[in-house]
Amino acid sequence: MITKKLLLFLPKNKISKPIVYHMVKDYNLILHIFRARITPEEEGHMIIDITGDENNIEKAITFLVEQEIKVNEKSEGMLWESNKCSGCGSCVPHCPTKALHVSDSKTMEIV
Repeated sequence: MITKKLLLFLPKNKISKPIVYHMVKDYNLILHIFRARITPEEEGHMIIDITGDENNIEKAITFLVEQEIKVNEKSEGMLWESNKCSGCGSCVPHCPTKALHVSDSKTMEIV
């Protein structure tokens, strides 16, 4: 058994589909959802670990791509876009490389 970290981007028309159910049931995978934002009004995203047989993981990734779900297999999992950042700090505890931090409590600048 192996584990892979995936970042999934779900288009609006796939939000109501039982994607996680099929990954568990059809491909015999164990899923750990680290973070997810799924709303009917916009594209959804999930950061997950999937554990299972390597062949089943690859089949599940193929299933996701066939469902028009974008799959990012890079271990970083996140991309910080400074021009869109509001400085709320929500990303800091979820940064897998611990590269982000708040510069000081007055400016709340993410660096």
